[in-house]
Amino acid sequence: MSSAGIRPVVVLRQGREVSIKRRHPWVFSGAVLDRKGTVQRGSLVDVVSKEGVFLGCGHWGTRGIAVRMLSFNPVESEEALLAEKITQATALRRELGLLKDPHTNGFRLIHAEGDGLPGLVVDRYGDTAVIQCHSSGMWRLRETIGALLQAEQELGIAAIEFRRVEAQVEDPDQGAKEASPIAPPQSHVVTFVEGGLRFLVDVSGGQKTGFFLDQRLNRAKVKGYAAGKRVLNAFSYTGAFSVYAFAGGAESVSSVDASKSAVDLARQNVVANFASVAHHSEVADCFAYLAEIPDTFDMIILDPPAFAKHQRAVQRALRGYESINALALKKIRPGGVLFTFSCSQLISRELFRDAVSRAAASAGRNVRIIESLYQAPCHPISVFHPEGEYLKGFILYVD
Repeated sequence: MSSAGIRPVVVLRQGREVSIKRRHPWVFSGAVLDRKGTVQRGSLVDVVSKEGVFLGCGHWGTRGIAVRMLSFNPVESEEALLAEKITQATALRRELGLLKDPHTNGFRLIHAEGDGLPGLVVDRYGDTAVIQCHSSGMWRLRETIGALLQAEQELGIAAIEFRRVEAQVEDPDQGAKEASPIAPPQSHVVTFVEGGLRFLVDVSGGQKTGFFLDQRLNRAKVKGYAAGKRVLNAFSYTGAFSVYAFAGGAESVSSVDASKSAVDLARQNVVANFASVAHHSEVADCFAYLAEIPDTFDMIILDPPAFAKHQRAVQRALRGYESINALALKKIRPGGVLFTFSCSQLISRELFRDAVSRAAASAGRNVRIIESLYQAPCHPISVFHPEGEYLKGFILYVD
């Protein structure tokens, strides 16, 4: 029976309720046996087993992930459920010390499945909240979500930016292109602080929500290793790692990215924090750049975009990670430090480590892992959704 009395119902195939009983938040399309009632993309549906046992409620997506589960209990009011989960997400960021940190006012406020709200990402940049909807259900509720965020006075949200991701991302295995806004993006730059450093972020036209907040603690690691080093920040995007390297006393930093707009913003971010430093920025393909440069860098940072966006791309992605790391390892100076990352959800830490190992063998360098790196804690991982642990990295010491 529907928890709201008249809500549409999605019936699962025999035995396909097991993962839902384990509280995994995704129902794949192959698990769906039948639909009862009018089910439209983004509508709230009840999910039941073939025997009619109630399993929970979620948003219907129609492709790949058919239902993103919001609750495993009956839901009478979507708004009340959203309010409860936003309050819980806020409480976690309070526990992390982020709400009153005078040195950092940019962080992830809602991390989709990690905060029990699949399809919804909210990043806070000062008094601006960027609401990014990865599902039709969350896009339908965007105004409600914005109002609830502003009602949490502790967050101090004065402005809301809405960003909708292409519908294809509801199907992670369809080979969708990089997630991008539906409408042609217009630049809207705001400023915030992280670790006492000032950053400009394009919350309307930039990648994702405009800044990679998941790397916050890893940027601090770069700062700790950078003193006196000549640093290459490859796939630099808007230069956050470059700024932290200078904050740590780097002798020089080169920021390289294929996007001219990102490189322009990287220059601005460096200037916003340091009046005069040896910063070189260049628009270039990072693979080609690494193949051509001399071995003059003591530290290299590799933070490429996701190489695997669907299962069929995994092997090609692993070759990509091996190739880019081999190029860096061939060029880094003896005693150098390599920060290397993968943000591909489909590439496990073990697969990534194997790719790095093959790269080291190919480069003929002795390499030691001195630290393993993860996403910032404002990007929590549900114990029921291990796929949420998408960012993995290593700090390597190269003999």
